[in-house]
Amino acid sequence: MGGNSPCASCKLLRRRCAKDCIFAPYFPSDDPHKFAIVHKVFGASNVSKMLQELPLQQRADAVSSLVYEANARIRDPVYGCVGAISYLQNQVSQLQMQLAVAQAEIVCIQMQQEPIMVEANPQMELGQADDDDQAFLLQNQCFNFANNNASSSAYVNIHESLKRESIFGDIVS
Repeated sequence: MGGNSPCASCKLLRRRCAKDCIFAPYFPSDDPHKFAIVHKVFGASNVSKMLQELPLQQRADAVSSLVYEANARIRDPVYGCVGAISYLQNQVSQLQMQLAVAQAEIVCIQMQQEPIMVEANPQMELGQADDDDQAFLLQNQCFNFANNNASSSAYVNIHESLKRESIFGDIVS
């Protein structure tokens, strides 16, 4: 910033903020915590090198990413952002599994409704008996699947095992 108030990085590093300070546009003096975290994880020298290698129009996004990654590393030193991504991918796959179960239950319910429509149609041919038997067996299998799945404790166990602390510090289920 050059004159009156040094940027957050120059304050933390206890040096005079030059006019052409590479940190000044991205680490203002009113948000010292932002640079402190980035400095703790990456080091001021490494951040300076990274910013100098980037074109001006990409530096703000890079600083934003560095701040996010530094916060994630502070919360989860081993996995950082990858831990958050992994957690979200697990959550997506769990929701996809729940969606598949719900879609299967819808199909089963629709198939249970189908015999009522078939019985209401008196113009059945004799050759349809085999198809009706197969439909009846399939409906029973769907009904058993839906009942077993709804009462199964396996789903509860999977759900409980995926509960963990998110990178934001709260418990996520």
